[in-house]
Amino acid sequence: MDIVIGYLPLILKGTMITVLVSVCSVVLSVVFGLLGAWGKLSGSRAANRAANAYTTLIRGVPDLVLMLLLFYGGQQILNDLGDATGMWGFLEINHFTAGVGTIGFIFGAYMTETFRGAYLAIPGGEVEAGVACGMSRLKLVVRIIWPQLVRYALPSFSNNWLVLLKTTALVSVLGLHELVYEAMTAGRSTRQLFPFLFVALTIYLVLTAFSNTGLRWLGRKYSVGIRRT
Repeated sequence: MDIVIGYLPLILKGTMITVLVSVCSVVLSVVFGLLGAWGKLSGSRAANRAANAYTTLIRGVPDLVLMLLLFYGGQQILNDLGDATGMWGFLEINHFTAGVGTIGFIFGAYMTETFRGAYLAIPGGEVEAGVACGMSRLKLVVRIIWPQLVRYALPSFSNNWLVLLKTTALVSVLGLHELVYEAMTAGRSTRQLFPFLFVALTIYLVLTAFSNTGLRWLGRKYSVGIRRT
């Protein structure tokens, strides 16, 4: 235990980076998810095909493979493009940006299906009633579509968030000094991996518990007036 206490500042620093990566990634995934859901629900054939290709590709390839491919391959493509056009020199993507970008892009595919299913669950009659009452498109979204979209999406969103939180451990392979990276570094330095990995496990459980509490509160907030059977 004394060994763990000595490395506690590094572990806490890694935890803060893990939380920051998780929050930034989920925000980005929501943006990709909303765009993907719009593409799948759109009458545009091009948008529909692009959204389907996006979700099929992401859900069919392991997260770690995609992460490495996007980090190294994307960086190489940007530098090759810069050399070809002469618009910029050598670019090096930092580990935090790479981690957030890849996780957000990956989970955007899962969020796409979450938001698409939630939108389809909204009773069409309520939207028609809003139009009949003379609501503008913006007011229709704010007053009718968005509250119900959030309520129907929350169960799947909660699951995606918890999986995303654990997936942040993969960014350690990119060299980002998050929780798992710091725990492994401390464990190798002391030749006692188990105590530090156990601490990392405990921290993830605590983060999951706080997340569940917040998500339950959000579920109650968007379920006001809904009768449960």
